[in-house]
Amino acid sequence: MNDAPKLNQENIPIHVAVIMDGNGRWAKKRGNQRIFGHKNGVKAVKETVEVAGEIGIKYLTLYAFSTENWNRPKPEVDALMSLLVNSIENETDNLIKNNVKLITIGDRTQLPEQVNQKLTQIIQKTEHSTGLTLVLALNYSSRQELTKSIQHIVNQVLTGGISAQEISEETVSKFLYTAQIPDPDLLIRTSGEYRLSNFLLWQSAYSELYFTPVLWPDFRKQDFIDAIIDYQHRERRFGKTGEQLLKK
Repeated sequence: MNDAPKLNQENIPIHVAVIMDGNGRWAKKRGNQRIFGHKNGVKAVKETVEVAGEIGIKYLTLYAFSTENWNRPKPEVDALMSLLVNSIENETDNLIKNNVKLITIGDRTQLPEQVNQKLTQIIQKTEHSTGLTLVLALNYSSRQELTKSIQHIVNQVLTGGISAQEISEETVSKFLYTAQIPDPDLLIRTSGEYRLSNFLLWQSAYSELYFTPVLWPDFRKQDFIDAIIDYQHRERRFGKTGEQLLKK
């Protein structure tokens, strides 16, 4: 991490979200099947989790599996699920050692039983960790999340728990998967694509966006540090003017 000393420790983002993209293209460039890219992407995950904890980030959300990913060829989906289970087992001790707490967002009911069992085990084993909170987005869809939030709110209105006039942004947020997680300050997407792909659409309303051409299996600690340095050079105004911020 050559540039780590350049970081402004007073301006470390609280929550960083990452769209891990480019595994398939990385494998194709090497004449291999897509799963080869996914397997090599595990190293990028490990390094990203490590560096996030090292520099003091509180929440790191990784887009691990979207609802749309079920549309991929079955052999690839099955291999992804197997890889997920193996990765969870292999990294449990490291997460505990590094004081990392694991939680998930998304609809886990559709995941294979073995995957859910392993996830539940590691969530329980790390629930008392007080360092980085690693958030895995599994079978996640932002539109689905928002739809479910609206359904919950409608039920609240119909049962008299809340009136339509009382519905606010806080009400919507309360029923999202991320209700207990602060919105991301920075959202990173690898592989040179410039879209959010149904990921944290509500939560990223004021997130700084960082796009890098690096394919996910090649993403390393220094790439993450570069994203943080870029973030620290931005002025986050939240609708205000730069002059208003200077008066604080």
